Amino acid sequence: MPVKAYNPTTPARRGMSTQDFDAVTAKKPLKGLIEIKKGAVGRNNQGRITTRHRGGGAHRYYRLLNFKLKPGTSAVVEQIEYDPNRSARIARIKDQDGRYHYILAAKGMKPGKKLVVEEETAIERGNRLPLKNIPSGTVIHGVELQPGKGAQLARTAGTSAQLVAKEEPWAQVRLPSGEVRMVSIDCMASIGPIGNEQHQNVQIGKAGRKRHMGIRPTVRGVVMAAADHPHGGGDGGRHKMARPPTTPWGQKTLGYKTRRRKTTNKFIVRSRHQGKRR
Repeated sequence: MPVKAYNPTTPARRGMSTQDFDAVTAKKPLKGLIEIKKGAVGRNNQGRITTRHRGGGAHRYYRLLNFKLKPGTSAVVEQIEYDPNRSARIARIKDQDGRYHYILAAKGMKPGKKLVVEEETAIERGNRLPLKNIPSGTVIHGVELQPGKGAQLARTAGTSAQLVAKEEPWAQVRLPSGEVRMVSIDCMASIGPIGNEQHQNVQIGKAGRKRHMGIRPTVRGVVMAAADHPHGGGDGGRHKMARPPTTPWGQKTLGYKTRRRKTTNKFIVRSRHQGKRR
C-alpha cells in the first residue's frame, strides 16, 4: 500500500504525500457505532491547559471499537473503513447473531474475510485466541495485558508483536519497541500485523495539515523572552545555555527519566533500550 505523492504545483506541495485509500471500501461509518467526539483542546476538567499546542482541528466522530470480542464469535468482514482517530484502518464485521462491530484491520484484510474468536482455532490472519494456543514465533497484534481486559498492545498502523516463548503461567512477547515482556498465557491476541504499514512514510508537507489534526504551532524555548522560558533571553547570538535543557517550568528534560510506575518492572524481561542494542 504505497503512499501517493502530489505534483509540485506549489512550494508546499513539493514533497507532500498522502495515504493510499484504495483499501477503504466504505464512504461513511455505521451510525450505531459512532458518537460525537468533543474537542478537549488540551484542557482538563478545570479548563486548564495540561497538554500544550492543542486546539482547533477538523470535527470528527469517534468510532466505537470492540477490543474484546467474546470467545465463540465468528464473523465476516463487510467493509474496511477509515478512522480519523487512529493510524490503522478499521474493519466493520458482522457476527453470527447479526450484530455489527468495529475491529482493527489486520494487514491484507478484505471484505468477505471470515474470522473466529475461540479458545482453539486456526492460526490464520485476523483470528483471535489465547497466547497459550498460539505457536511460538507467531506475529500477533492487539495483545491483552490482563485476561478479559481487551487489546492494549500493538494497535497502531504497521505494528506487530511477536510471541517469543511460553513457560506457564507466562508468555514472553516482543513488543514493537524491542521490549520483551511477560504476559499471562490466558491473554488473547489476534494473528498477523496491523495494516496500513505505509502510514509512517506520509510527508505532511505544510502547516495547514497539522492544524486540521488539531495541533497548534510550537515555539522553541531559545527564541522566547527570559520571562517565558528558562532557555529564553540573550543577545540573539549562538551562545550555549548555562544550564541543562529544561521544560518551561524548570524540570529537567532530554535524558531525565520520567517513568514512575516501577511496579511492572518484574514483567519486563528485556527493556526497550536493551532491545535496540541488538
